Amino acid sequence: MILTGSEIARQRDLGRIEIKPFSAGQINPNSYDFRLGSIIKTYTDYVLDSRRRNPTSMISIPDSGLVLNPGRIYLGHTLEIMGSDHYVPIIRAKSSTARLGLFVHVTADIIDIGSHNQWTLQLNPVQPVRVYPGMLIGQVTFWRVTGEITLYAGKYQGSMGPVESLVHLDFSDEQKERE
Repeated sequence: MILTGSEIARQRDLGRIEIKPFSAGQINPNSYDFRLGSIIKTYTDYVLDSRRRNPTSMISIPDSGLVLNPGRIYLGHTLEIMGSDHYVPIIRAKSSTARLGLFVHVTADIIDIGSHNQWTLQLNPVQPVRVYPGMLIGQVTFWRVTGEITLYAGKYQGSMGPVESLVHLDFSDEQKERE
């Protein structure tokens, strides 16, 4: 079951949902709006290799905005630190953002229970679009779970700012050496 906006606020007040900083003005009927942080990362290589760390460059989004161009993936982050040890967060773009042709976190929208971070956002524009630091870019919903809870303790726990893929850590050294 999805929590209503007022229940998200109540559970946050009870310490069962973390949202820092929190603004009551960002509560919706069944979600909470989150903002885009001030840093964007892009991969510097055209071909990305899942068995290796891929180099990135970091860009600070100026107050005048940053134009994202189609044909590449941009890694942004939530301004807020969010998470819950009691509910599963699911994130997606605000419909206003989607109507600009900006895909936000389309393929990995489930955040593991127990993951507390500034969440990395995969941004993929359909056409050039200008984004701004602190803009409302997406929304998070919180879902009740059934069954025993195992809290997330993975490689992205505690992330601050955008974090590039760490999938290369999933390959054993032996697998990498066979290449």
